[in-house]
Amino acid sequence: MPILASLPGLNVFSSLPSNPPKNDATSPTPSPSPPFPIPKYPPPRKRNLQRTLPQSNPALSLPHRRSNYRKPVKKGVISSDGDRCVVIGENGVSYQLPGAPFEFQFSYSETPKAEPIAIREPAFLPFAPPTMPRPWTGKAPLKKSKKKIPLFDSFNPPPPDKKGVKYVEMPGPFPYGKYPKEGKTREEILGESLKKWEIKMLVKPQLSDNRQVNLGRDGLTHNMLDLIHTHWKRRRVCKIKCKGVPTVDMDNVCRHIEEKTGGKIIYRVGGVVYLFRGRNYNYRTRPQYPVMLWKPAAPVYPKLIQEAPEGLTKAEADVLRKKGKSLLPICKLAKNGVYASLVKDVRDAFEGSPLVKIDCKGMHASDYKKIGAKLKELVPCVLLSFDDEQILTWRGQDWKSMYPEAPSTLLPAKAGISSGLDDSAKSADDCHTPDIKNVISSPKMMSLWNNAIESNKALLLDEIALGPDALLEKVEEFEGISLVTEHSCEALVLSSEDGSGSAMAESEAGSCSEDFGGENEIYSDDDIINDEYYDVEEVNSSIPLGSLPVDKIAERLRRESK
Repeated sequence: MPILASLPGLNVFSSLPSNPPKNDATSPTPSPSPPFPIPKYPPPRKRNLQRTLPQSNPALSLPHRRSNYRKPVKKGVISSDGDRCVVIGENGVSYQLPGAPFEFQFSYSETPKAEPIAIREPAFLPFAPPTMPRPWTGKAPLKKSKKKIPLFDSFNPPPPDKKGVKYVEMPGPFPYGKYPKEGKTREEILGESLKKWEIKMLVKPQLSDNRQVNLGRDGLTHNMLDLIHTHWKRRRVCKIKCKGVPTVDMDNVCRHIEEKTGGKIIYRVGGVVYLFRGRNYNYRTRPQYPVMLWKPAAPVYPKLIQEAPEGLTKAEADVLRKKGKSLLPICKLAKNGVYASLVKDVRDAFEGSPLVKIDCKGMHASDYKKIGAKLKELVPCVLLSFDDEQILTWRGQDWKSMYPEAPSTLLPAKAGISSGLDDSAKSADDCHTPDIKNVISSPKMMSLWNNAIESNKALLLDEIALGPDALLEKVEEFEGISLVTEHSCEALVLSSEDGSGSAMAESEAGSCSEDFGGENEIYSDDDIINDEYYDVEEVNSSIPLGSLPVDKIAERLRRESK
């Protein structure tokens, strides 16, 4: 390398020649070949711009689920095909089929009370043909099951040892000497009311079993009806586990389950419901409903949150929303939880505050909006906002307390306790007397306070603005009275021949009643024990010393210590 670097006119770091040749236009130079061969592709196909898609297929002209399709609707029939039609009514969007026992809906228990104002997709029946032709709307229908389920008769089930056939539950239970009967109405299928031991016999095996029907945010859907009958084929009781939004109003869920299935709820705990099929249930004669192959798009309902809610102006509503930001929530709702006590908690919270906030962080937006709509109807209350995943409600101007006849907590002072008040012991700033506000309490709490005051276990002051010295004097006075009451006991009257004992007891009782106002003022009716439940025997006090078992044990320990 040093030798090469010393040569003149040589550039080691250059890949080009130091003196490039001159361009000669007369002598053509061949172009260098590329290092890799260039692939040869076929020429692009020419598109026919004049070709148009056929318009005969109605699916091409219909919007799909992601489009902004909005069609205002009014109450009544919005689409029909002969006897089959789609209706907008009190229960939202429903579907009428010839011969159906009731109007079919996607969800029977979670339909809002408000009427829809628009639909998000064309009105078609979501069932299989030949109910109504349904073009392609962007979502494929449910696949039909390939299993061929035979039609079993519960009155004559296959033998249990038959190969390839699962166990089919027979009707029952029946009292001794009675047999199943074919029934058409709900009362005939249910039969006689179950007794307690029969309910326990039916429910106990299902408590720890995971074979159940799960009821989620959509509530009782149409396809669950056939699923419940499938469970009834194998067992007499169907276990339904409810979670999420429907558990806010469990009474509504249970009512729709009994109406649509024809069964009877025999046991319910929390969000779990046990549905009995009936004594005379037959799987062969069960009602058969068409299965929904599509989930209909939810219609458009009026807004829950308004800028100026009922009875408020926009400025007043903004002030309440601002106060609600610093308000602590009364509870935290978990996702897919059981909210059976939420309505009662909100009502109790309204007794102490006009605003109530519920924390719903982590939940889906549609879930806590549905919960807010239910609270608006059940409590009732006024919805203010859903900001920060929290439900803020106002109790409204027409709110009434649950305890309208409850007495005030400020009761008149008891005579004899508040006497002797020294006005000179009051503080100098007593001129600024605070305003007294009556606080309404529950009747049970008021009865406990009255019993405590009557039994001298509590003291009610006739004045609130007391100085330190006057308050100390009242406390010392009440402490002496409470100690006497606590350590006092009833006098035992012993009969004697000369009557001196009874006279002494009467004098003691008389002095006691004069000092403390009698026995009835010291002891309440709850503290008096009825002696008829106790068997009192006369005890002979002339027991010789050392004859008790404890005396013998003490004597033995004394000898061992020596």
